[in-house]
Amino acid sequence: MSVRGDNAKELFKKGYNCAQAVVIAFSDVTGFDEKTSAMIASGFGGGMGRMREVCGAVSGMFIVYNVLNGYFDPTDNEGKMQNYADIQKLAYDFKAENGSIICKELLGLSKPEGTHIPEKRTDEYYKKRPCGDIVKNATEILEEFLNNKS
Repeated sequence: MSVRGDNAKELFKKGYNCAQAVVIAFSDVTGFDEKTSAMIASGFGGGMGRMREVCGAVSGMFIVYNVLNGYFDPTDNEGKMQNYADIQKLAYDFKAENGSIICKELLGLSKPEGTHIPEKRTDEYYKKRPCGDIVKNATEILEEFLNNKS
C-alpha cells in the first residue's frame, strides 16, 4: 500500500539490513543521503549486530523518529517523556502487528545463531525470511504515526 514501504522492502532485497532499509526509505524527510542513512543504521541489523535482539526494522523506526522528533536538551523532561511515550507507542504498534519486537522471535529461532557472520543473500534466504515484509510493515507503521502526529 505504501510506496515508502515498498521501497524499504526493495532496499532490503538489494542487501541492506533491516534497519538500513527503513532509515534509507525515509532519507527524503531526514535529510540524510543514502550513504549516511546506511552508515547510521549499519550496526542495528540482525537484531543489533546479528545478536537477534531488538529487530533492526524497529531500531530503524526509532532512528528515523528520533531524527525528526527527538529531544536534545538533557533538562527537557517534557521532551524526554514525550519521546519515550512515542517510542513505546511505535514498539507496541509493531508488536501488535508482528507478535514481537525481538528478531529471534520474529524469525522463529529458539536462540541466536551465535555468529556475527551474515548469511549470504540468495533466493533461498529471501524465501525463508519474513524480513522484507517486516521492513515494509515497520516503515508503514512509522509513516502512519508521523502523518497522524503532524
